[in-house]
Amino acid sequence: MKRHCNRTRVLSLLLCLTLSVSLLSGCAGPGKSAEPGAASSAAVSEPEASAPVESAEESAAESAEENAEQSAAESAEENAEQSAAESAEENAEQSAAESAEQSAAASDASAQEPEQEAEVYTYTGEDGYTLSNDASDFVLLSDAVPDAMLEIRYYSTYNFIGDRVDGYEQPVALLTKEAASALSEVSDELKDKGYRLKIFDAYRPQAAVSHFVRWAEDLDDTRMKPYFYPELDKSVLFEQGYIAAHSGHSRGSTVDLTLFDMTTEREVDMGGTFDYFGELSHPDYTEVTESQYELRMLLRDVMVRHGFRPLSEEWWHFTLENEPYPDTYFTFPVNEKSVK
Repeated sequence: MKRHCNRTRVLSLLLCLTLSVSLLSGCAGPGKSAEPGAASSAAVSEPEASAPVESAEESAAESAEENAEQSAAESAEENAEQSAAESAEENAEQSAAESAEQSAAASDASAQEPEQEAEVYTYTGEDGYTLSNDASDFVLLSDAVPDAMLEIRYYSTYNFIGDRVDGYEQPVALLTKEAASALSEVSDELKDKGYRLKIFDAYRPQAAVSHFVRWAEDLDDTRMKPYFYPELDKSVLFEQGYIAAHSGHSRGSTVDLTLFDMTTEREVDMGGTFDYFGELSHPDYTEVTESQYELRMLLRDVMVRHGFRPLSEEWWHFTLENEPYPDTYFTFPVNEKSVK
């Protein structure tokens, strides 16, 4: 009995010890037992993780430095380009200003310097004709006869050639002073009768006459034939006297003209156009109407009364009877500068 009680007491003690150990193990728990290992592992691995961080920081620093250097280089390049552009622009403006200033100075100097006049000459050519470029005795017809109207055909293309004629540089008319003075008297008389003079041609430079000759030699150029010589073959213009190597117009005292009616405000009808090559242009041609014939005679009578000589083949053509240069053919061009 006593031995059984002792055995029971030993078993109770063992049971108590077992329970105590179990309780102690339950309080620690599974996770708690892992903490020392985990902490140790983290502690061991922590130095290894610091290497990539330091590498990343170094890489970032290097990248930032490179970006800064690149940015600075680009900024410097842009500044250099802008500076170069501004410098080029300033140089261009300065150059343009200097050029304009130099041009203005040259222009002023040119304006102050008197224009050099062409050398005056008079000589006799191989054909025996005397040529001269001395325009000192010529005047602008519009100055001497301000009531006259001008229609300088050889300055236009409406003429028997079909082109502007050489030597006609402006649509003006020039005459010797003597011829212009006589024509002024004609104008005054006709103005009292209700007419004005209309001028087709006056002084004609030798260059224009030479142009006529070249045109007449070109038998293929017949552009204006329907208007000015429909009845003639171009090949006969020399032999019939319509074209010649020299013209009385070049002596400066011959004028081609018609009448302008102030009542109707129209050029009068003379029964034929200026520069028509044919019998129709003869002043005494009788196939025109009575009114046309009377107008032809009116023009002729007044011109003759004031010292002009008519031409039997052209109702519009008159030469001063006492022309000052009967043997000299002039060469200066038809323009205002020739007589100013």
